[in-house]
Order: sequence, then structure tokens, then C-alpha cells
Amino acid sequence: MENLKIGTCSWKYPSWEGLVYSRPSGINYLKEYAQNYNTVEIDQWFYALPDSATVRQYVSSVPDNFTFSIKAPSAITLTHTRQKQRDQLLRANKDFLSIPLLYSFLKLLEPMRNQIDVIMFEFEYLNKQKMPSLESFLEQLDVFFSQVPSGFSYALETRNSNYLKDTYFKFLNSNNIYHVFSEKIYMPPITEVYEKFKNNITHKTVIRLLGGDRRAIEKKTHERWDQIVEPKEEDLYKISRMIQKLICGNTAVTLNINNHYEGSAPLTIDKLNRLLSSV
Repeated sequence: MENLKIGTCSWKYPSWEGLVYSRPSGINYLKEYAQNYNTVEIDQWFYALPDSATVRQYVSSVPDNFTFSIKAPSAITLTHTRQKQRDQLLRANKDFLSIPLLYSFLKLLEPMRNQIDVIMFEFEYLNKQKMPSLESFLEQLDVFFSQVPSGFSYALETRNSNYLKDTYFKFLNSNNIYHVFSEKIYMPPITEVYEKFKNNITHKTVIRLLGGDRRAIEKKTHERWDQIVEPKEEDLYKISRMIQKLICGNTAVTLNINNHYEGSAPLTIDKLNRLLSSV
């Protein structure tokens, strides 16, 4: 399917030996990964800005048609911070929706500019203390996205299910921002969100299969990600049909799967590929 890219959320997992990698260590993981998949999500820069050497190394490890979905730094998307780990007092984040910080980040990504599929802005659950309303959130986003650099595709992920309204999707469309369907604990199933708002999805979207309780599945797998431990056959069938509908409607789909979704992202991809090829 030309309008579908499928990859994983990160790639540095030695336990993928035999599934993706020739051996567990002493290899260029990304180079071998790119022999199996055509896209990957980079989430490491959500936590810290990249260095230019790492960016160049990633680009040199993949073919020209390989793409990256990149999470913008959390410093841009966190409304508040805590000064100390146990400090319960919320402090306003001075870099929240910072245009100068975004420009600095994108400048570091310049060597991979032509291979960036999308820049994703992931927002945590925003309670009333952090964000009084959806309207306030959209007002601040409107100011931010009116100043972002052109030439990049941007996507938005909200962890507030109550924000998923027509006004939210209309805002995204009016600002050429793509919606991120996030299959994650405490969020409604993405297939239900799609059916409710499918008329608001335009020519591109991102799907992230993230999973449920991270600690629970890590306990089951012992953080070896080479087998399915929480199969989601029915959900995957519904998601495969959702993807087919999107593609038939001329919507390009980038799908990124986390190990925490079923226990092994490569094996989940294999299951989805079989489902997608069955129709």
C-alpha cells in the first residue's frame, strides 16, 4: 500500500535478534532495522535535544526513502514542571509552546530534513489546573502554530479524551496539522474515535499503538520483546479495517507500534501485515 508506512516506536532492542537483527550487539541497529521497515519513530528527543553527530549518523544509516516520525521535545509541550521529583507544586514551564526552542530543535534536525515524515507534539493529560479548557488550549496553539517554520509536517497528540470534539479537529484542519490516533490506556479506542470523526480526517494521519499498563507488560516480558504476551486480535482486526478505510479515502497513514502494545512490535507488525493483505 503506497499510502501506508509501518514502523516501530524506537528500535534499539537487542531482544529483536532473529526478528529484526542478525545478532544482539555489535551491529548498526538502525541500518539493519531499515532493511525491514521504511519508517521509525524517534522518541528519545522528547527527553533531550539531539546532538548533530547523532542526527548525521541516523541519516547515514538508512536509505533515502526511509522516513522518521519525531516527537518534539517535552520542554515545548509540558505546561508545567516540578522543581524537584517530590515537589507537588506545579510551576509554569517558561518554554511551553516556545517558538525559539522549536527553531533550535529543527535546526539540529536539518541533516535529516528531507526524511522527516512528521514532527509530533505529544501533550500529557491536562487537568483544569494545567489548562482551564479546550478553548484555552486551542487559543494558545493557534498563536504557536501561526509562527512555526514552514516546510515540515506537524501532528498533534492529546491525552484528553474530552478534547476530541469537532472544534478540535476543525482547528487542526484549519492549521494544516495532522491528528495522532493514540491507542493508549485511559484513551478511547482509536477505531471509535475514527468512526466518530472520520469526516474530519484529511489527507494524512498518524497512528500510534502504545498499549496499556507499561509496568504490567514489562513484568510479563522481563523486558525481552520477542514474543506476544497480550494478544489483541480483535482490536488489530478493527484497526486494520480502519487503516484500509483511511487509505481508500486517500489518507496517507503512518503507523508506529510500541513493544508495550502486545509484547513485541515486530510480531505485531507481522500480524497487521497479514490482516491488511487479506482483503
